[in-house]
Amino acid sequence: MRTQRIVIVGGGSGGITVAARLLRADRTLGVTVIEPSEKHYYQPAWTLVGAGTFDKAKTERPEASLIPRGAEWLRDSVAEFQPEQNRLTTSSGQSVEYDALVVAAGLQIDWGKIKGLKDAIGHGGVCSNYSIDYVDSTWQAIRGLREGNALFTIPTTVIKCGGAPQKIMYLAEDYFRRQGIRDKCNVILYSAAASIFAVKKYRDALESIIKERGIQTHFKHNLIEVCPETKEAVFENVDTHERVTQTYSMLHITPPMSAPDFIKHSPLAAESGWVDVDQYTLQHHRFPNVFALGDSANLPTSKTGAAIRKQAPVLVANLRSLIANQPLEAKYKGYTSCPIVTSYGQMMLAEFDYELNPQETFPFNQAKGRWSMWILKKYVLPLLYWYGMLRGKA
Repeated sequence: MRTQRIVIVGGGSGGITVAARLLRADRTLGVTVIEPSEKHYYQPAWTLVGAGTFDKAKTERPEASLIPRGAEWLRDSVAEFQPEQNRLTTSSGQSVEYDALVVAAGLQIDWGKIKGLKDAIGHGGVCSNYSIDYVDSTWQAIRGLREGNALFTIPTTVIKCGGAPQKIMYLAEDYFRRQGIRDKCNVILYSAAASIFAVKKYRDALESIIKERGIQTHFKHNLIEVCPETKEAVFENVDTHERVTQTYSMLHITPPMSAPDFIKHSPLAAESGWVDVDQYTLQHHRFPNVFALGDSANLPTSKTGAAIRKQAPVLVANLRSLIANQPLEAKYKGYTSCPIVTSYGQMMLAEFDYELNPQETFPFNQAKGRWSMWILKKYVLPLLYWYGMLRGKA
């Protein structure tokens, strides 16, 4: 029987995990991973890097060291998909044919959609944990603040790791308190969302923390402009479009995000721009030999590494069923996880499904911050990622 060629677009969390699981299940498959980057990053730790409690160097590894044995690494990027012909074209002009395609290309960060941000980011108190290039500036801004307004933003768009914008806010507030300057610092959240969290159990717990610690919140407000000369941030009310200007001493920005342009302008995209797949089987609605997972897919759940960890075995099972001409029986039910660090040494673990029902792992109330969960976040999960998930074992 002819070797089945599986092409995986993206060598991040989803792509490497799927490649590893496929080859562990069947060494006869021809697996190609298309990924342009030399380095692979463990992004969930960037919150801790930005809070000065994790070594940034430990969040990166050479991409070559993670490509599973038996897989081919094509160091290139995709320019165009031609799913009707079962092929794609790379940026270098190479035509790549496939029997099945897996899209795991992540998302793109649209820094340019906030006026003035490109010139402001990374200095003058303007920072973000959403880039390896800027995460150090977050810690610089936190430890350098002596007084004034510390602003934290959440955009209107879907973002990866939806809890990350508030994690760094809680850590910064805790740091100011420990330094004895909390009474001189106003901690303020401007979020385009309608509430602090979608799941009621965790929302109630977080609202209590916000009230107890005197954090100011402004919901349905989207950052549209940064004015570094005057140290002002301009927000727009998502309902009334009224604009509000707020001065800052520190401004942590969660930038707008969207599907990569080469996906949103392709035949694979849904109207939203993300790859149009069935939310349970992860199979494309129009092209049966195409699958997607992770940030690239139009799945109605949070975009997290924990979600990918549950999606990958479902995708691999269904892809192998497709190759064997069997029904696709594996189902992904929307599980995702959001470890929410609420202070140095405390974390709650939000886990839920498509219906926003808690799906908790441990036999205790995970909506309460715990030292044990902090240990899980800082020490256990990175090991699980590098040595379990990316090797197709967990």
